[in-house]
Amino acid sequence: QVQPVDPGGGLAQAAGSLRPSCAAPGCTLSRNALGWFRQAQGKQRETVAALSRRGGNTYYADSVKGRFTIPRGNAKNTVYLQMNSLNSEDTAVYYCAAKATYYSYAYYSRSQDFGSWGQGTQVAVSS
Repeated sequence: QVQPVDPGGGLAQAAGSLRPSCAAPGCTLSRNALGWFRQAQGKQRETVAALSRRGGNTYYADSVKGRFTIPRGNAKNTVYLQMNSLNSEDTAVYYCAAKATYYSYAYYSRSQDFGSWGQGTQVAVSS
């Protein structure tokens, strides 16, 4: 089960940066494909980014492409979402998710593909 650790969310000004993270204590995330999702108030959950198990393939939503990246952390069981050039439309609760998979280079961009979810961390961007 993934859980947010030192979430790195919170409040940022427009054009600023944040870096939420999540970890899976007792679990090796390198055996999982990873994903970040967000849900703004009154809206459906949407995919932000996805990363294959080996990290070679990524997916980014058009709304965050060029601004967000999903590098793996130094620890094997930590994943980050580096968010730069934030704007007010990025305000949402952000969730990390993991999917155990045999396939090294497949990423998954649908929320229903993921079985383990973090608790979510609030990100608010002020203009």
